[in-house]
Amino acid sequence: MPRPSNGNGYSIVQLEKMLNQRRSRIGSLERKRSRFQRQLDALDAQIAALGGSARAGGLRPRNKITLNETIVAVLKKNVGPMKVADIARNALGSGYSSSSSNFRVIVNQALIKDKRFAKAGVRGTYLLKK
Repeated sequence: MPRPSNGNGYSIVQLEKMLNQRRSRIGSLERKRSRFQRQLDALDAQIAALGGSARAGGLRPRNKITLNETIVAVLKKNVGPMKVADIARNALGSGYSSSSSNFRVIVNQALIKDKRFAKAGVRGTYLLKK
């Protein structure tokens, strides 16, 4: 898209004409956007009527408890230290939902940040602090 002129060297009449053209173009684009929005809303209603979730691709899953609380529950169930991958697998298995493509990394970050978890000595293993 070409860069719009900054208006140097134009008369007032020419500048007003340019502004009016831009305002007209903005109005045209806003009407077009509104028409597309109505079409999207109609599609969302059809999807919802069929039992689907409209725009589910970009929405984050909602969980009843936080990831850290889920990790606490997983570590309480198991007696000894656990590897990060095992904690992540058990968290997902307990019903926790995540749209992360690499959930293990998210679990690892939670384990590092939360003071309730301690490293177990072996690299990548954690347990609950006593």
